Amino acid sequence: MNTPTEITLHQKSATLEIAFDDGARYKLPFEFLRVFSPSAEVRGHGPGEEVLQVGKKNVKLENVEPVGSYALKLTFDDGHDSGLYTWEYLHELGKYQDAMWHDYLQRMEAAGKSR
Repeated sequence: MNTPTEITLHQKSATLEIAFDDGARYKLPFEFLRVFSPSAEVRGHGPGEEVLQVGKKNVKLENVEPVGSYALKLTFDDGHDSGLYTWEYLHELGKYQDAMWHDYLQRMEAAGKSR
């Protein structure tokens, strides 16, 4: 399992920067973190129940709180705070960020929605 060695909140660029013990370093935009929240509210309770998150372009991250030694609880200014971002999930988000974001934008376009 990859463990963070450094976590930095960049309010001006609206990114959460995370360095891992495997040498990986990712800058995850607040909007990206919000639309890919691991919460049931976003992901649903099973395949096909995902809820497309719209209008999150300017969302801000208000608080980053460690949960034990395995996750972060992120609180966004739209009131969302129910997802626990495990180290493994954060590493996956960083690793697959480009593909995930591309898919998200395609789903938004198909739904006729805007960020």
